[in-house]
Amino acid sequence: MSDRLKQLAEAGVSIWLDDLSRERLETGNLADLVKTSSVVGVTTNPSIFASALAKGERYDAQVRELAADGADVERTVFELTTTDVRNAADVLRDVFEASDGVDGRVSIEVSPGFAHDTEQTVAEAAKLWAAVDRPNVLIKIPGTPEGNPAITRTLAAGISVNVTLIFGLDQYAEVMEAYVAGLEQAAANGHDLSTIHSVASFFVSRVDTEIDARLDAAGAEPVLKGRAGIANARLAFEAFEKFFSGERWEALAAQGAHKQRPLWASTGVKNPEYDDTMYVVDLVVEDTVNTMPEKTLQAVADHGVVAGDRVRPFYAEARQTLEDLAAAGIDYDDVIALLIREGVEKFVTAWDELLETVGKSLEQAKA
Repeated sequence: MSDRLKQLAEAGVSIWLDDLSRERLETGNLADLVKTSSVVGVTTNPSIFASALAKGERYDAQVRELAADGADVERTVFELTTTDVRNAADVLRDVFEASDGVDGRVSIEVSPGFAHDTEQTVAEAAKLWAAVDRPNVLIKIPGTPEGNPAITRTLAAGISVNVTLIFGLDQYAEVMEAYVAGLEQAAANGHDLSTIHSVASFFVSRVDTEIDARLDAAGAEPVLKGRAGIANARLAFEAFEKFFSGERWEALAAQGAHKQRPLWASTGVKNPEYDDTMYVVDLVVEDTVNTMPEKTLQAVADHGVVAGDRVRPFYAEARQTLEDLAAAGIDYDDVIALLIREGVEKFVTAWDELLETVGKSLEQAKA
């Protein structure tokens, strides 16, 4: 067991792997990471599946079966991805049971093409939930204006949700409201709130990538570079603590409701000049999840320094960072709007690549 990863877990951070493939499942790699690297969850997205299916021959047998059954491309993708998620959920079932449902979670995302379609998102979420058929799955829904009512309605049906593509503080406030509204409706619908869980995936490194580029274009002092993402996330945690308190929340907590934990996503460093563990070690605080690509997981295990709470003591500094960025000409709201738009577009592109890859495999299987 890695001592550094163990320290991270003991500090209250749930370590989730931001990757999944049939190779990881069939070779026992995922099970090994659970045993040796404190991994207690898995997240997926269209890009991850596109990469896995493009490289993996381990999908060929199932593709041949589906081709023989007359499956089209979309059904084939649905069957391949839900099979992987179901099997990963089984690997993590013991963690799920031991943590009383807090961890041991595997996330699968609704088709990104539905990001701006509430009705389609609700329908797809229910379909994925039923197909995976495991209590430890989380259905990923983007925190877009159209996604938020879908989040509420999905939770109201008793389905656990991972809200993804959160970049900004105002956006995050709307996501937390959508979550609590969903719990209130779930209670009214007779669901046991203790069985419903959620995380809010707050993206970190992409904020720095965009703001750093704007700082360079403006000829700003380099001292401001690489600071926005962590400052933004720290203020998100402050908002989390404030939101999940007071009478409204206490009424739900009394019915067994769980707080929607912040999940730090996009924690792989994009700029090679930055410390490759910064989006992990500088966001250590309890009641959070950090989902990491394996490269980042290995970096933390090798040289990450876990030094207690790195969020609460830095709220004032984080606010000052955002003020300094505004003074340097950075339009925060414009940055966030762009990142949300680009986030959806990138997943749509990856989904299209996934469909193309699987389409070629189907054609070969039918030949």
